[in-house]
Amino acid sequence: MDSSDRGKMKKKLTLKPGSPLPYGSTVTPDGINFALFSRHAEAVTLVVAGGDRPGWREFPLDPASHRTGDVWHALLTGAPDDLRYGYRLSGPHDPTGSGHAFDRSRILLDPYAREIHSPAWGNPRSCLGSEPCCLVDRHRYDWEGDRPLRIPLQDSIIYELHVRGFTRHPSSRVEHPGTFRGIIEKIPYLKDLGVTAVELMPVTEFNENEATFVNPFTGERLKNFWGYSPLSFFAPKSAYSSDPEAPLDEFRDMVKALHRAGIEVILDIVYNHTAEGGADGPTTSFRGIDNTIYYLLDPWTRAYLNFSGCGNTCNCNHVIVRKLIMDALRWWVVDMHVDGFRFDLASILGRDRDGSVLANPPVVEMIAEDPVLADAKIIAEAWDAAGLYQVGSFSSHRRWAEWNGRFRDDVRAFLCGQAGTVPALATRIAGSSDLYQRQGRRPCNSINFVTSHDGFTLADLVSYNSKHNLANGEDNRDGDNHNQSWNSGIEGPSRSRAIQGLRSRRIRTMAVILLLSQGVPMLVAGDEFGRTQQGNNNAWCQDNEIGWVDWRLAAQHSGQLRFFRELIRLRKAHPIFRRDDFFQMTDAVHGPEISWQGLRPGEPDWSDECRTLAFLLNGAALGDEEDDDFFVMLNASRTTEARFTVPAPTRERGWVRIIDTGRPAPADFVDPQQADAVECGASVTVRSMGCVVLQSLVKEVKR
Repeated sequence: MDSSDRGKMKKKLTLKPGSPLPYGSTVTPDGINFALFSRHAEAVTLVVAGGDRPGWREFPLDPASHRTGDVWHALLTGAPDDLRYGYRLSGPHDPTGSGHAFDRSRILLDPYAREIHSPAWGNPRSCLGSEPCCLVDRHRYDWEGDRPLRIPLQDSIIYELHVRGFTRHPSSRVEHPGTFRGIIEKIPYLKDLGVTAVELMPVTEFNENEATFVNPFTGERLKNFWGYSPLSFFAPKSAYSSDPEAPLDEFRDMVKALHRAGIEVILDIVYNHTAEGGADGPTTSFRGIDNTIYYLLDPWTRAYLNFSGCGNTCNCNHVIVRKLIMDALRWWVVDMHVDGFRFDLASILGRDRDGSVLANPPVVEMIAEDPVLADAKIIAEAWDAAGLYQVGSFSSHRRWAEWNGRFRDDVRAFLCGQAGTVPALATRIAGSSDLYQRQGRRPCNSINFVTSHDGFTLADLVSYNSKHNLANGEDNRDGDNHNQSWNSGIEGPSRSRAIQGLRSRRIRTMAVILLLSQGVPMLVAGDEFGRTQQGNNNAWCQDNEIGWVDWRLAAQHSGQLRFFRELIRLRKAHPIFRRDDFFQMTDAVHGPEISWQGLRPGEPDWSDECRTLAFLLNGAALGDEEDDDFFVMLNASRTTEARFTVPAPTRERGWVRIIDTGRPAPADFVDPQQADAVECGASVTVRSMGCVVLQSLVKEVKR
């Protein structure tokens, strides 16, 4: 180190009044400006560390010069490059009376910190709650011309994944497992699969060591693997970076690389609660800054209202919390170039300070109308943990899409062979007009999925009747009991070829329904090649082979992987599966846009006893985007084959059989030019829990 460097390190720290805006820490030509909202604090101290001076330095803020309204602020000059900071706040501590919970003994995180110091995954966190851990964002990143991809929502195919779990397994064979860079290394796979967006489970800073449960079989203390417990709405988790000193740059590198491959980035964000939990939880930030502002409290007991199931609920429609949410969303779009958001337990965004459901929640409307977010995809998980279920009614705004839980439930029920499921399935296949046609909404407002991170994997859905969560340490009490699953005859793994064949048919048939339905399909990482969680339907705490993607299965189940790839390519090649509007049942020129039938043309069967459904998609009715016709036959009987009579195509064309889930790979998905011809009026056999798809071709087909 030369003398000039030593001089910089030893430069004297001085404090000036600074500015109340913007919130957080901001590098200016004159120094670093700090601004923190707290309406009820009586005193605020800025605590800093760094440089060659050991220990922490404290700078009490004089309200006469360092407070404007409810914002405490200061300009720090002479700060070293490795500056870390936090705050001490003093004020009333009366949790059951006034609701305030100030505690000067704690050093708190800045809610607006863009980066938080965090040790390697699993290491003890000595800093949180006792030392300043916020870092100043001094990064100047070269985006090299990167811009949002703006893929239309109806053309999207979403792939949900966990940053660590996606590449942590040794079989991933990446150089940087469990990190943002590990995802970069897997981009060739994602591109070949054909997905258009990755939806990343929570990436903002959380404490994986907060879990208190123990695996009863191994004695191992479990971790908060999923991360639905935010310490910050901004800072990317540094343990997800291969370089812990540069999580911001590595996240940006990942986004830029995915964009170059034509893949968007959607973040699963948690604004409904924080890691501070209930009254017995840790105080790391919001509780100690202004408890009555940031959280919903019972007006009489001052206890935390718990609509999240995690101990607390954010006061999302308070103007201060709304501003925090909007500032965070804009930062992710502007500074980090993300393409959209999935809002965890989004129904909480619609509650007022008493927990009542608002008719027109301000924050929900602000997100949809914000001009900076105009190109961002916004997706609601339209329910909360207190029983509020708003699928189809979360918002009337055309921009809000929703995880369609009814699609999941109706597809599962049909492929379990349950009675009375055919009418509901038809509605889901057609885009869920019962939910989304109101107020001019479209099929793409429905995010269709059969599985998600929460619940069984696709392989487990056809292999288990009930959850097997003992390894979570809660005596199998956790996780949903309503799985709508069927084990295909034997609980768990089976060597029976008949059982394996049935499970394979069911998986591929569900994939056909998912990828060929109107709406936006979402897959879960590893489902395309048979990932299993060994029957665990709530793997939130399983940082091990239960929670990780085992890439060996891609080779073991290469036929299934190929089937998914071909299905995705088929969807992307044909606009008839990606309509921007709902079907019209009559068309004076081209006939019905979709025609339903049971086993025979013109005879739909909506009875409770029916286990079959077929439909013809009219490609001629698309107008300028004229497409092929498709005829899809589904049989949900557990034991019996079904024989469908094939209708005529809408034009002078011939049918070919491109998909048959009753056949082994690669005969289950055939190129149309090589496919077998099927005559109009012919009888086609569909195996139990199977599916057959015909496509119409103009030129002469193979005989």
